[in-house]
Amino acid sequence: MKKIAILGSTGSIGVSTLKVIEANPGVFSVNLLAAESNANLIFEQCQKFNPRYIYLKQDSSAKELKDKLSSKKLNTSVVDEDDFLKITSGSEVDIVVAGIVGVAGLKSVHAAVLAGKRILLANKESYVVAGELLNKLADLNKANIFPIDSEHSAIHQCLAGKKDTKDDVKRLVLTGSGGPFLDRNIKDFAYITPEEAVKHPVWSMGKKISVDSATMMNKGLEVIEAKWLFKLDPEKIEILIHPEGIVHSLVEFQDASVIAQMSVPDMKIPIAYGLGFPERIKSTSNSLRLEEIGQLNFSRPDLKKFPSIKIAREALISGGTASTLLNAANEEAVGAFLNKKISFIQIPEIISFVMDTIPIKTVKELGSILEADALGRESAINRMHQVNN
Repeated sequence: MKKIAILGSTGSIGVSTLKVIEANPGVFSVNLLAAESNANLIFEQCQKFNPRYIYLKQDSSAKELKDKLSSKKLNTSVVDEDDFLKITSGSEVDIVVAGIVGVAGLKSVHAAVLAGKRILLANKESYVVAGELLNKLADLNKANIFPIDSEHSAIHQCLAGKKDTKDDVKRLVLTGSGGPFLDRNIKDFAYITPEEAVKHPVWSMGKKISVDSATMMNKGLEVIEAKWLFKLDPEKIEILIHPEGIVHSLVEFQDASVIAQMSVPDMKIPIAYGLGFPERIKSTSNSLRLEEIGQLNFSRPDLKKFPSIKIAREALISGGTASTLLNAANEEAVGAFLNKKISFIQIPEIISFVMDTIPIKTVKELGSILEADALGRESAINRMHQVNN
């Protein structure tokens, strides 16, 4: 059986991954579950899947979990961060499902790459801030970084898993629903609330990624991720708005033929594709019925309404630590917006300020990225204090 570590097991990716594993008995064993603080849910997961190890980042939650496990006499160890990283890198794990949100997931992804693991990557921020470095390390250590977010999984399927795409591919087209404010008048953007922003019209996701979808920063981050995953020039990567969320991405080849991947919007499908590749395994998702949908619509994104796309492209062109600064500022600004400390339209303003004021440096190692991340966060926080005082 394939030995699995699920990082972010209590989030939407982790929960969906466990559903796929449950639907394919005898194929996978869950050896490690990791999460931030949800002791109750990870305890339920432990009772069902019996992992050997569990890691909870928050100390008080880890203590609570130990008490729960002890009361049920379950043979599962709660480990600290050092042991968590050792287990992720060790012989007890074959496949790492990287579902931790934000740059917080980078350290574990980095450790898995160094250990030559197969990484199913849902944590796009890791590739945004460290794509070039992770690619180099993956080549050196024979690690396999496999995308399981819907858009990049779709591209992988359209390419039939082929990695050398430079001569064959004319362009990649990432699709996006446009989020909850696709048809909202730009004059009303200043009054958007966090409660509105997290109500995605197609996908059920966590709060941070839902806000990224509302600003369309998620598409900008996906362009950066696609550049490193598929090693294509940024000008060959395009974005189309597709409100129905049925076509998850398209690839146009040099002969002008276009291949698209379609399915109902359900993360279990790309997760099942990643877990089973090159075989196809059960996802438990519903079948696509095009006759019930009736029609599919596509349009170009409005960059005036959604400037985050342009900001992300500029960061990609700048190279070096620019993408790290972009991601750090975005994470801080989104967090502040969710806590009602800044307005919706201030999110791209804060990011632009950080990008314009912090010098971009060459990425030589993980330390360069972490340093830029800290600087970007500090600059974003200081700027938010300035504009609100």
